[in-house]
Amino acid sequence: MREKPLQYCFGPVQSRRLGVSLGVDLVPHKTCTLNCVYCECGRTTLLTDEIKEYVPTKDVIQELDSILRQNPLLDVVTFSGSGEPTLHSGIGTIIDHIKSNYRYKIAVLTNGTLLWNKDVRRRLYNADIVVPSLDAATESTFKKLCRPHISLTLNTIIEGIAQFKKEYGGLLILEIFIVPGINDLLPELQALADAARFIQPHRVQLNYLDRPGTEQWVKKARVVDLTTYAKFFTPIPVDIPGTPLYRVLELSLPLKEMILATIERRPSTVEDLAYSLGKETHIVEKILDELTQQGIVKYYDEARGRFYRKL
Repeated sequence: MREKPLQYCFGPVQSRRLGVSLGVDLVPHKTCTLNCVYCECGRTTLLTDEIKEYVPTKDVIQELDSILRQNPLLDVVTFSGSGEPTLHSGIGTIIDHIKSNYRYKIAVLTNGTLLWNKDVRRRLYNADIVVPSLDAATESTFKKLCRPHISLTLNTIIEGIAQFKKEYGGLLILEIFIVPGINDLLPELQALADAARFIQPHRVQLNYLDRPGTEQWVKKARVVDLTTYAKFFTPIPVDIPGTPLYRVLELSLPLKEMILATIERRPSTVEDLAYSLGKETHIVEKILDELTQQGIVKYYDEARGRFYRKL
């Protein structure tokens, strides 16, 4: 590992998925559980499933504070980079720190391979959007495209993503990278669609090669073909970069669902919710009144104010 990794960990980027993003890279370059043939960051140099503190958590928080205290014009803080971010054992602590001190949305772009681990799942609960990838739903194709660490099995990965979706209160987008001639064949698409319906993400994004991948034989999928493939995933909404209908993904659920997801995890006042969600107090209060009348939400009074919780 490089001696001073943090000076290279952060950088504002314009993402075609998430708007203006501050990227946070928590592991050394190309430390990953997979060695995907299409990866635009190059070949994995450390193929591992070891979860540990690759860089000091306190140093990451300190450097983030030095940036975020300046109130930069960002849409989201994104954990991704040139490796698998959930390999870092401190990612949950860092996410929680950002949520407790700043209003920025948080996204985690992950290959999803470690979501079978309940501790990894818990670390991502406070993120606003999580984008796990699933590029194959048959074991042979998974091994050919993703070249995983020997400890990983496809069924465990799919079940882990599905379990995370059940527990998670934020927005979950399932990203599928299409490699022509490999996972765009009819049986592969059908298997992927079945897996997606099992996971039940809020949306699916069909992605394709934008810059040279690890292996030269990987070709760019045609957008017109992706439009056809999208029909396999009905009724799940599908986003395809490069199409007229594609838009930058919204970084949140509808406000009512965001409020319910928040008070299910921790009782909150109207003011707490308005601050953390970046909404006007009267709008939050109106939704809480409706939810209370419907018997979905209950409140109780404490010294600091009226707290709402989901029944």
